[in-house]
Amino acid sequence: MTIVAVIPAYNEEVYLRDVIKKARSYVDDIIVVDDCSDDATAFIATSMDVTLIRHDKPLGRAEALKTGFQESYKLKPKIIVTIYPNGCHNPDDIPKLLEPIFWLQSDVVTGELKGHECMPMILIDKNGKKQQTVVGEAYDFSESRYAGFSAFSSNTFDALKFDGTNVPVEFSLIKDVQDAGLDVKGVEVSVFVSDEHAVFYERKIGVVIPAYNEEKLITITVEGIPPYVSRIYVINDASTDSTAQVLESIKDPRLHVITHEMNQGVGAAILHGYKRSLKENMDLIVVMGGDNQMNPDQLPKLLMPIIQGKADYTKGNRLMSKEFRGGMSKWRLLGNSILTMINKISSGYWHIMDPQNGYTAISRKALSGMDIDTLFTYYGYCNDMLVKLNTFGFHTMDITMPARYGQEKSSIKYSKFMFRVSVMLFRKFLWRLKMKYMILSFHPLVFFYALGMILVPVGLLFGGYIFASKLFLGWPVSPNSPLLDALLLITGIQFTLFAMLFDMQESDKCMQDSETEIRSVVWN
Repeated sequence: MTIVAVIPAYNEEVYLRDVIKKARSYVDDIIVVDDCSDDATAFIATSMDVTLIRHDKPLGRAEALKTGFQESYKLKPKIIVTIYPNGCHNPDDIPKLLEPIFWLQSDVVTGELKGHECMPMILIDKNGKKQQTVVGEAYDFSESRYAGFSAFSSNTFDALKFDGTNVPVEFSLIKDVQDAGLDVKGVEVSVFVSDEHAVFYERKIGVVIPAYNEEKLITITVEGIPPYVSRIYVINDASTDSTAQVLESIKDPRLHVITHEMNQGVGAAILHGYKRSLKENMDLIVVMGGDNQMNPDQLPKLLMPIIQGKADYTKGNRLMSKEFRGGMSKWRLLGNSILTMINKISSGYWHIMDPQNGYTAISRKALSGMDIDTLFTYYGYCNDMLVKLNTFGFHTMDITMPARYGQEKSSIKYSKFMFRVSVMLFRKFLWRLKMKYMILSFHPLVFFYALGMILVPVGLLFGGYIFASKLFLGWPVSPNSPLLDALLLITGIQFTLFAMLFDMQESDKCMQDSETEIRSVVWN
């Protein structure tokens, strides 16, 4: 029995990957209809090896479903399941939709999202007029409606003389099925991601946006900030274009503009936004770029771990899967991977990836509990943040999300960037060892690191001397010299590996203690 899932999608990069992965367990084929999305929706669908159909222009969900039905007809399915990837429809409930059809109890089964208001429902009254309500309100099931999460048997297509082209539009499909005398059954289903926005309104959330020459994109960035955000701090870092004038034209009462007379760098801009958010007593502070490359729909995924007491600081991670690395060039991916490894050693967060991802959220407690006055003012500020957070014992969590590259072109010169950030990370690494393992506490791993950093370079230099003397200079070399060099290198590497092991153990212990403390504060 062939079961096909039809997924209409418009800018659904947040949950699409998870929905497809779960739906695969219950269906044979998946068709994603991308209604001209401008985010990573199409790339995610392509990377996951599903059938992707793209509209040249946005036509709406009804037309996307119609396109999906037309494509699925070619597969001669026994059942078609329609599912939305917006976080409301839980693919694990697909068996609930299929079971009544398997047992010949119904021709069409539609999900009822009782008690939730995340999904608008479209109803047809007795006069044929379209009405809109929300799930959870009282309504007569006999009135036709389309909940979106439904399963249709092959009898449906026969009764409607479905031939792959004559597909009913969205809001009349269930009505046409009922008029044809087919049975429609409703089953209660759960939501994939519960509507959590209410909890955000209970907290003061600030968004810090550094902006330098963002006249084209700053308006759409600010307008995309969700309504549960209390304050928007845009730091105009001495822009030379019309960014200042554009900001003056934005009529959002939440907007507060901080202007730098001289360009101070993205790190300094974020620092000033952080300080203003602390002064205004924000509970959670988010950093977003002013170039519209950070999807505001991802905000709940960053905020909830902090609210739930699972983390003090959350950040985006684009490297976790191939579906989320769309648009990232091979050189950029290579550089980011190298910096990830360097950052793991420097910060002590061995589980953290993609350290250059600037889409972050932090609690007021963590921000006020660390030294932000010395924040690195160049692009490596996010790496510096991780070092400081680990030093002072805060829990950091990666949040997977796709890369998003739009109109803005990066102005970073990567050779200069890699050199400056690498030097900064080495200095911050030494600072972390001194502060965390000698001043705030004590651990002998500092001696292991010190011996490793001495013996390994000495071994390499000594080995180079032996090699050059033997092959190029013709100088006599003692037969014991290679053994001594091997001893220096092996001992140095062992000291370094033991130091890294102890560092991992200490970081894991600190994160567990931090999470316990966070949750005790939240529960109390």
